[in-house]
Amino acid sequence: MNILLTSVGRRAYMVKYFKEALGEGGQVHVCNSDDKTVAFHYADKAVISPLIYDENYIPFLLDYCKENKIDMLISLFDIDLLVLAKNKDKFSEIGTRAIVSDEELITICNDKWKTYEFLKENGFNVPKTYLTLEDTINALDKGEISYPVIVKPRFGCGSIAMSIAEDEMALLYFFRRNTRTINKSYLKYESSSVEDKIIYQECLNGQEYGVDIINDLKGNYQNSILKKKIAMRAGETDISEIVDEPTIKTECERLGRITKHIGNMDVDAFLVNGVPYILEMNARFGGGYPFSHMGGCDLPRAIVNWHKCLNVPSKMLEAEVGTKGYKELSVTVV
Repeated sequence: MNILLTSVGRRAYMVKYFKEALGEGGQVHVCNSDDKTVAFHYADKAVISPLIYDENYIPFLLDYCKENKIDMLISLFDIDLLVLAKNKDKFSEIGTRAIVSDEELITICNDKWKTYEFLKENGFNVPKTYLTLEDTINALDKGEISYPVIVKPRFGCGSIAMSIAEDEMALLYFFRRNTRTINKSYLKYESSSVEDKIIYQECLNGQEYGVDIINDLKGNYQNSILKKKIAMRAGETDISEIVDEPTIKTECERLGRITKHIGNMDVDAFLVNGVPYILEMNARFGGGYPFSHMGGCDLPRAIVNWHKCLNVPSKMLEAEVGTKGYKELSVTVV
């Protein structure tokens, strides 16, 4: 059995997890638009792909999958997901299973304004969110929200062009600066068809959690693993602890049953005075998944088993409460 991880980036740990899941029974292939990633050195095979936005990207992947007998294709990057979802049937026709949710859900997840509307329409608590600077200032003047205000890209991931405005002067500054940042980054491709590239959100004062909501390959809910965020760095969790918080877990189970996503969904949640809020959804393995894996969850192995129509015991998708994890910086000689 062969697996291809696309847009592998810095996620060398995912290569290791899938290699452990396959054992001697297959290979893990990776691709990225350049080879400046240590993940290339852990994979069985690695290849430089065209950019996601290149018209040759999908033809390249299809050819690679056919030539290397790839059984499953899994992306590790938000921007990649929509392109793959639109071409899911093409991969199926050549015998490659693209582990990606449907196009409609990916579109919602990648667009933070649509995420806000989706969550609100389905009865989830969400922070007050505005699409324009004018609406935000009006809401502040009316007392609907107060400073600080989160200013972040409507599209994108991580901490690119995300800021916290403490007053109106900062709000106006971040509007201009973050717009310039978006236009100079890959995010310009994601927001090129819309006028409003930034959203404005009230800043919640509570405990933040990262959640892995796990569904099987048919979109059936399996489990939610909650991690209390203790420290953050560059938009990703640096230190976290696996916890049992029933209020949030109940909401995440409801969300997983509504979305019927495939595999993992990385979710940001807050608990404010006992009230659960959902902020963002990423329909992929997130940067916080290693904490779940360290606690005993083995979703890569479960995905392999599901593909092979083998049994997946519930314990394989559970993590031990109380497990605390720290990310560290290390240097690898290549």
